[in-house]
Amino acid sequence: PGPANSWGGTLATSTGLVFFGEEGGAFMAADAVTGQPLWQFQTNQAWRASPMTYTFDGREYIAVAAGGTVIAFGLP
Repeated sequence: PGPANSWGGTLATSTGLVFFGEEGGAFMAADAVTGQPLWQFQTNQAWRASPMTYTFDGREYIAVAAGGTVIAFGLP
C-alpha cells in the first residue's frame, strides 16, 4: 500500500521465495504461492535497486541497496 515511491523490484527464487522492499523500509521475503510473509528486516531506507542473489564459497546470498547502503544476507 502507498504511493509506490520505490526504485526496487522483486526477486523470485526457484525455491518458492519472493524478495522485495516494502514501502515502510522493510526488506521482506514471502511465499511465492500463498503470498504469506515469511521474514523481514527493517532498514528504514528508500529502495534504490532490486534485490539480487549471488554465490560465494558455496553459500548463497541475497543483496539489496537500501538508501546509500548495500545489505547482504546469507541463506542457510
